[in-house]
Amino acid sequence: MTEVGTLEAKNRLSNLLDQVLQGEEVVITRHGKPVAKLVPMQPTDARTLEVRETIQRLKELRDSIKPKGKPIPWEELKNIGRKW
Repeated sequence: MTEVGTLEAKNRLSNLLDQVLQGEEVVITRHGKPVAKLVPMQPTDARTLEVRETIQRLKELRDSIKPKGKPIPWEELKNIGRKW
């Protein structure tokens, strides 16, 4: 894995992208601290599957959270907002 500062990354972006295309990961640092990582793109099919899995996990999380108390009618919420 290669580490480069932001200025060097800016000046060598084309070369760094060539390294990434060869399978290497490049970490970009600012003041010595990692802030970004250049990695090869996953094939579209794998990325689509990853997005679908993430969406499914988010839906499961949403469904697992149960609201507390009774629901507040929309009109009441709207009126509360007008007071402020």
